[in-house]
Amino acid sequence: MNENNLNINWYPGHMAKTKRLITDDLKLVDAVAEIVDARVPVSSRNPDLLHIIGSKPHIILLNKADMADVHITQKWEDYFKSLGIPAIPVDSKTGRGINAFKDTVKSALSGKLAVYKEKGMTGKKLRVMVVGVPNVGKSSFINKIVGNNRAKVENRPGVTRSNQWFSVDKELELLDTPGVLWPKFDDETVGEHLAFTGSISDRILDIELLAMRLLDILIRYYPKMLDERFKITDFSDEQYDNLCKLAVKRGMIIKGGEPDTERVAQKLLEEFRNCKLGRITLEVPDA
Repeated sequence: MNENNLNINWYPGHMAKTKRLITDDLKLVDAVAEIVDARVPVSSRNPDLLHIIGSKPHIILLNKADMADVHITQKWEDYFKSLGIPAIPVDSKTGRGINAFKDTVKSALSGKLAVYKEKGMTGKKLRVMVVGVPNVGKSSFINKIVGNNRAKVENRPGVTRSNQWFSVDKELELLDTPGVLWPKFDDETVGEHLAFTGSISDRILDIELLAMRLLDILIRYYPKMLDERFKITDFSDEQYDNLCKLAVKRGMIIKGGEPDTERVAQKLLEEFRNCKLGRITLEVPDA
C-alpha cells in the first residue's frame, strides 16, 4: 500500500469566483458570521476569508458541536473570546445554541445600533454575511434560524453556488455565500482534516490512505472509543495492517479471503462523519 502524501487537487474555478463575490458583497453587510467545524476549528477556517473580512465585526459559530468533544469545544470558545471574537457552539441540525446568535450579533454591533438609535433609524435591519468552507453547515444553519428550508442543503461540498439573502425577522437579514476553500495548504494536516470531515470530495482522494490516516489518529487519541466500537486493542505501527484488521473484524472480505480495505475505509469515514464513533475533536487550542 502506498503511504505517500495525499494528493489533493481541489480548487475548482467556481471558488475563485466565490471569493470575488464575497469581497464585493462585504460592503453590504454589518458583520460576518464565520461557521467552522467544531471538530477541526483551525483547518475549517479559510485564511483568505480572514484577510477579506479585515476589521469587519466578526462572530464564530462552532458548528457540529454535538459531534465534537464537549470539553475541547469549551476551550475553543474561550480561545476565540480571548482574541476578541465571540464564539458560539451550535448544532445546526437540532438548533441547539442557535438562539444565542441574534443577541451575539446585537452585542457585536452595539456601537452601530447606538448610532442608528441616535439618528432615528431604529427600524433599520442588521445584515450579516455567513461564510465558511464547503460542507461546514452554512445552509443548515440558515434553514434553522430562518425557520424554513429555503436554503438548499445537501451533504456534498460546493452545493451553494450563488449568494442569497434571507430574512430572519424584522431586525436581521443573512447573506448566504457558497463554501470556498483556498488554493494551497501550507500544512498537509489541514487538507487531511478537511477531507476527514467531508469538506473535500472523496471522489478526488485516495480513500484508503485517508482512512489509514484517520485510524492512526484515533488509535493515538481515542483508543477507548475504537475498543468500544470495534473490539480491537492490538493495533500495530503499520497503518495498512490496522485497516486490514478493521476489515476482518467487520467481516469485509473479498474473493480469495483478502480484506476489503476500500469498503472498510469508506465505512470508517462514514462512521466518523456521522458521529457513530463518538464525540471526537481533532484539534485543540493549546496545540
